[in-house]
Amino acid sequence: MKRKKLTLLQRAFFLTFAKIGLFTFGGGYAMIPLIQKETVENKGWITEDDILEIVAIAESTPGPIAINCATFVGYRQAGFWGALWATVGMVLPSFVIILLISFLLTNFADIPTVQYAFMGIRAGVLALLVKALWTMYKKAPKGLIAYGIMAAAFIITAFFDVPVLAVIAGCALVGLGSSLWMARKEGKK
Repeated sequence: MKRKKLTLLQRAFFLTFAKIGLFTFGGGYAMIPLIQKETVENKGWITEDDILEIVAIAESTPGPIAINCATFVGYRQAGFWGALWATVGMVLPSFVIILLISFLLTNFADIPTVQYAFMGIRAGVLALLVKALWTMYKKAPKGLIAYGIMAAAFIITAFFDVPVLAVIAGCALVGLGSSLWMARKEGKK
């Protein structure tokens, strides 16, 4: 049986997403600005408009958002193998780091220096989340309906115990309904 060699693009997916996975703390939302920078600005694999779509799709599908983003970018550019290597690149650093931390943390969790380090990491992660929010806001469609959907989704998720999937589905329905209404209104003119 012939072994398939990795293409340069597959290696690039693996290395790019491994770098993102290795140097980003705080989970998927904190990784979005780095995914955007690497895939749009540095590599040109996707466009600015694509990143909004990818984040929306990755957010509404099961699984971690960063892994879903990596898989989607890899698949869009190189099919199954691109998706596989982008996903492995994103997952492997976290897996190795968590494996090491699980061995070490039980012995060092009570040390003040370790606690301070994690406090600093949390502050940095918050900054990355705000950056992701700001980047997505700048590129999102604006208007009364969009602001209404955004405010309603925030209130429902922040103050009520509504499943996120239901909120996303509701937002999609409102967006679809409003676009159909606008198209019908334009057609009558």
